Amino acid sequence: MKTEHLTIGGMSCSHCVAHLKGELGKLPGVTVRSCDVGNATVEFDESSVSRSEIAGAVARAGYELVSARPA
Repeated sequence: MKTEHLTIGGMSCSHCVAHLKGELGKLPGVTVRSCDVGNATVEFDESSVSRSEIAGAVARAGYELVSARPA
């Protein structure tokens, strides 16, 4: 399992947080450890999901993955 801190652009409220958590939670092998306006920490199984799939979920939620770094 890998844990990364994501910096997310375009979020502004608690609705954004809930929406992003929902999209990330749909991905296999992803556990959202924390999520606030502008950032999230996720744990994921690299054999089940890639960083680009995580970025895709962020984009589907309507936001931008600005950066990802080990947590």
